[in-house]
Amino acid sequence: MNNNVLSTKSFDFSIEVIALYKELTDKKEFVISKQLLRSGTSIGANIFEANYAFSKKDFVHKLTISRKEANESIYWLKLLKHSKFLEELEVDKLLKQCDEIMRILTSSIKTSRKIV
Repeated sequence: MNNNVLSTKSFDFSIEVIALYKELTDKKEFVISKQLLRSGTSIGANIFEANYAFSKKDFVHKLTISRKEANESIYWLKLLKHSKFLEELEVDKLLKQCDEIMRILTSSIKTSRKIV
C-alpha cells in the first residue's frame, strides 16, 4: 500500500469497520452492518486505485468516489448510534476517523482540481 497519510488512515478505518461488522453480526444486525462494511471498505479501495490513476482527472474521480463512500459511512454510523445498536463512544471514535478522512479527501480533491 502506498505509504501516505490518506491511504494509511483509510486502511485503518477499513479494519475498524470490519471488526465492527463482526460485532454487529454477532448481535444479529445484518442489514445496516453490511451497508457500512461495503461503504467503509470502499473508501480505502478507491484511494488505493487513485494512487495508480492514469490521469489527474481519473485521480480526482476516484477520490470523489471515496468521499461519497465516506459520507455514506457517516450516515450508517449515525443510524447505528441512534438506533442504539452501538455504544455512543464506540461510534463517536469511528465518526471522528471518518470525518478526518473526509476532510483530507476534500482538501486533496480541491488541490488536485487546481493542478488539472
